[in-house]
Order: sequence, then structure tokens, then C-alpha cells
Amino acid sequence: MPLCDIQDLASYRERRQRVLGIDLGEKTIGVAISDAIWCVATPLQVIRRTNRNVDIASILSLANQHHAIGIIVGLPVNMNGSYGPQAEKMREFARHISELSQMLVVLWDERLSTVAVNRTLLDADMSRKRRREVVDKLAATYILQGALDRLRTIEPPDSYHTS
Repeated sequence: MPLCDIQDLASYRERRQRVLGIDLGEKTIGVAISDAIWCVATPLQVIRRTNRNVDIASILSLANQHHAIGIIVGLPVNMNGSYGPQAEKMREFARHISELSQMLVVLWDERLSTVAVNRTLLDADMSRKRRREVVDKLAATYILQGALDRLRTIEPPDSYHTS
């Protein structure tokens, strides 16, 4: 299935299936999950990266386990709106997920997500070790929550997908 736009995903809202959010790092992948009505994102886990195929299999396994209909992939857009080498890696990774599954895969601008999460954890006076343990899944939660907030503002189409 090709990559989708956030509007495409919105048309599946009434199915009451969850959505995963992922923050793809060099060593780990933070994963978050939505509730069934797409209001709240919750941290799920951190996957240690090995290779692309194993990483994608782990993500798809979680998606199937939680009956997710879609995956929001954080896209690191530069502050000026351009895409750098990291963004291209994320786009390629998202394309591979969409090619290997029937999941709806959406790229979502994650500008400053990790910065915002780190700032929050610093404000909470969390130790550096503990921040390292939770930052990836909290960044995924931040990314997913932003997408969920946007999805709630999209008017539903006249007829939802029922397949």
C-alpha cells in the first residue's frame, strides 16, 4: 500500500482501531499507541534496532498485536521546511513498511519532538540515565499525539471506508 496522507487516515476513524506512532532513531525505535477513539497517545515500548527487515517486522508485529490500522512515522523536517538526509532515511523506512504490509502509513512532521520531550524531562529533574531510557517512546508519543490532534480537526468524508 502506498504512503498515505493524514486525510486518508482520517477516513478510517470510525473503525475504532488503534494507530501506532514511531520515532525512528539510529539505535532505537520509540513506539506509542493511540486509544481506539484516537484521542490519547500512550508510550508503548522501545525497540532496539538490528536491521531494517527485523525492525519493520517488530513494528508490524506490535501493530497486529494491538489491532492497529495505521502507523504514524515521525519525519525530521528541518526548521526551514526542507528535508535532509535523515528525513530521506525516514521516508525510505516508511515506504518499506507500506510495501510489506496493508497498514496505512503516514509521515508526520516531528520537528522539535525530541527537544520538547527532553526539555520536559529536564524540567521534571529526571536523571540522564532515566531520560535515555524513556525519551524515544515519549518522542513517539509526542509525534502520535500531534497527529491525533490534527486528525480530530479533519471533517469526516461523506462515507467512511468499510472494508
